[in-house]
Amino acid sequence: MSLDKRMELRAEASNTITLALPIIIGELVQMALHIIDTAMVGAIDYKQLAAASLVINAMNIPFVLGIGMTISVSQMVSMAHGRNDASTVSHYFFNGFCLCALTAIAISGGLVAGRDVLAHLGQDPEVVTLAIPFMKLMGLSIIPMLLFMTLKQFTDGLEFTRTAMILSLAAMPVNIFLNWLLIYGNWGMPRLELLGAGWGTLITRSLMFIVLAVIVLRHRTFRPFVNRRQWNLRVGTWRELLGIGIPSALQIGMEAGAFAVSGIIIGTISSIAQAAHQIALSCASFTFMVSMGLAQAGSIRVSNAYGRNNWPKISAIGKSTLLTALAYGIFCAIGFALLRNVLPGAFNKNAEVFAMASTLLLFAAIFQISDATQAIGAGLLRGIKDVNTPTVLIAIAYWVIGLPTGYVLAFYFDLGASGMWLGFITGLTLASVFLISRFLKITNLRQKNEGSF
Repeated sequence: MSLDKRMELRAEASNTITLALPIIIGELVQMALHIIDTAMVGAIDYKQLAAASLVINAMNIPFVLGIGMTISVSQMVSMAHGRNDASTVSHYFFNGFCLCALTAIAISGGLVAGRDVLAHLGQDPEVVTLAIPFMKLMGLSIIPMLLFMTLKQFTDGLEFTRTAMILSLAAMPVNIFLNWLLIYGNWGMPRLELLGAGWGTLITRSLMFIVLAVIVLRHRTFRPFVNRRQWNLRVGTWRELLGIGIPSALQIGMEAGAFAVSGIIIGTISSIAQAAHQIALSCASFTFMVSMGLAQAGSIRVSNAYGRNNWPKISAIGKSTLLTALAYGIFCAIGFALLRNVLPGAFNKNAEVFAMASTLLLFAAIFQISDATQAIGAGLLRGIKDVNTPTVLIAIAYWVIGLPTGYVLAFYFDLGASGMWLGFITGLTLASVFLISRFLKITNLRQKNEGSF
């Protein structure tokens, strides 16, 4: 590789990281809130922790499907912004918000109405009793959270990524304080334990949405992109948004769904195994938020260049982001391997849970590289509006190969939870290879074709 090429990749990596840092911090804060909830509930007893895990696993698939729909807003906004078309940005924003609001209401209603399904998943009866009322509160909190995510995707698509980050940071002490009041019954408040965490989440998410909505609608920074004359619903616009949103939702949903289904399967082994799985998954999900932030930033920058049909720029952004993800994955793998006997202690003191979580963290260390690079690959392909074939490839990696492999290892080879995590490694590695190969093939082909004219 020439010196000029190395300098170009380094510059593009720096630009992507600069854009990604606020997104990453915001994502980490959201994940930190989840981990803090888990730790505060786990401090009561492991049954409460297992109940929280059951609800999170059960609602994770529909929730991430909703998040996938919000991604269409940033993709279409960033492409229009790359063409310096503020009116079209405003039009996509309005239609995207309406679409995501309907999606949020539908998902929330389904989760609240169907919460009794938890009693039919073969889980510990005591865990189910704790989980059902918690599911209702968490289901309701989907609405403000997805509305907040929609506004965040709008601001991120315009490359104003610090707005949502600041709000997320401000929300952390609010959520912790509400948990302290409601989980443990401090300052005369009722001791609600797991339900207290649910109320804290619902209130915090509602406040985050309201504040961001006021900023977007009133702040002068966003005034050029909030043109009410462009706020009209169009079938063609919804078709464009759904063309990105549905495959994106399926992509994210299939990955999260594989983890969620695995968590429910692990719960049939024992509540100890489920609690250990939740601890290891919480840690792995925390590091994954950095990869997601890089993927979103890379996707936004690629989409912006795609709006200008600049394929050399797309290629440089993509390759530099992949190299950054590779370095990050190696760093996380080393960290998990070194801290696997330390991290579980922050969640629960039960000796059996601790020992199993320590083992699962070693598996989490192994898949850090493929987890980071597959997220980047999917994001880059979304940036060039290539979403249908990647959706099929992800389905094959996770559901045709990864999940069945984990099930066979867990129950036919008696590896238990460790077998399911070996299935994670298989699925993530295949997804990474599939997606990265496709992005490199497309960008190389487009550059060659453009050079031939």
